[in-house]
Amino acid sequence: MANIIRYTLRNISPQVLQDLQEHYPDASVQIELSAEPSNGGLSELDFWDLLENLDWSKEGNDNAVIQPLVEMLALRPLRHIYDFADILSHKLYLLDGEVYANPTQKTDWEEDGDFTADRFLYIRCCIVANGYHFFNHVRENSQETPQDRIFAPLLRIPNEAYRKQMAKPIEHVWAYPIETFSNLEAWPNLALKYERQAV
Repeated sequence: MANIIRYTLRNISPQVLQDLQEHYPDASVQIELSAEPSNGGLSELDFWDLLENLDWSKEGNDNAVIQPLVEMLALRPLRHIYDFADILSHKLYLLDGEVYANPTQKTDWEEDGDFTADRFLYIRCCIVANGYHFFNHVRENSQETPQDRIFAPLLRIPNEAYRKQMAKPIEHVWAYPIETFSNLEAWPNLALKYERQAV
């Protein structure tokens, strides 16, 4: 029975090829070029269902909170780990915008206040970690972006699951950039600020 592992083209690195050669030295490779995801991948519904396994009863112990999700993801096909990372990056990208950043700060994001790009990324992680309904609620009500809640460990989940399955760190490029200010269209004042500086 064939074991099918699918990667998006951008995620095929020399390390990935080396891993495949080590684990499947006699396998043949078939390349299917398609812009649409093929069957067998992790769906968005699966993604949100997996997030339901975060154990918030262990809040305060980040490793314990993410452990059930890591365990479940590690039992799935390798492709699902990559898909989880890609879907996560898309959700974080959608929240990377000025309308979501402003409510999280006491001072405007352009000023030298308490805003940091990393903290805003971790706030976005918290929104996603709280599930489908909360994510969509914040998307529709940006003024309700949490001001004092962060959850950076969400970013570790794909690597932890991969490490459990493959006994080494993951080599993966996020499908969408997750760093704050990556979604330039959602930061109109930032773009305007740079335009003024260029004049």
